[in-house]
Amino acid sequence: MIKHYKFKTKPYEHQLEALEKSWAQDTYALFMEMGTGKSKVLVDNIAMLYDKGAVRAALIVAPKGVYKNWNDIEFPVHLPDHVNHTKVLWDPSITKKKQMELDTLFDGGDDLKILIMNVEAFSTTKGLDFARSFLNIFVGRALIGIDESTTIKNPTAKRTKNILTLGNLAKYRRILTGSPVTKSPLDLFSQCKFLDPFHLGYDSYYAFQARYAIIQKRSMGSHSFQQVVGYKNLDELTNKIDGFTFRVL
Repeated sequence: MIKHYKFKTKPYEHQLEALEKSWAQDTYALFMEMGTGKSKVLVDNIAMLYDKGAVRAALIVAPKGVYKNWNDIEFPVHLPDHVNHTKVLWDPSITKKKQMELDTLFDGGDDLKILIMNVEAFSTTKGLDFARSFLNIFVGRALIGIDESTTIKNPTAKRTKNILTLGNLAKYRRILTGSPVTKSPLDLFSQCKFLDPFHLGYDSYYAFQARYAIIQKRSMGSHSFQQVVGYKNLDELTNKIDGFTFRVL
């Protein structure tokens, strides 16, 4: 597929390698540091799947400070001209004009439908409901890409829980970040669970924590609590992650 794909912008060697490994996979993580061009890899991946007839829609989720770049820069610069598409940027204050724009995502045309949302929108019912209704039209033929996926590292956060419920509406799922671990290896759980609970072998955060964290019982006055004091089995965890990730420093 890559041989016949017409790139709009020439890929670097590592971007080509990332695409070769990931483009046809249902689930994949691009752990590529800032400046290594992970956004281009995802745009090309979406276009390849669209060319193949595997994908008709893409939902891109990114933090507030970044999500407009996908609309203004990443897709215009890297999406090949032959890919007919409708691209809409989410805005929670829905004016009449914005509503007309959002409606174009549901018009039944054969073009690639692209919805770009900020991750904060998934803390709201409005954002979640819209994303769900969008994905429901294209079940089995959609891709969700989460940029800066550490924004869903907290398994108890509302937006994390909401995004996890959307995962099974998209056949193809991608996470992108420079460093998936910001504070502890436990940061990996929700990000990988979004891709596929079977990747790490745990559907429960507490079972995952018990396997990879060293926990001690601590007491403060009449209160007692469990505290993570270290980590274990990290080689095993690394080996599991290697099977579905591409890393560039």
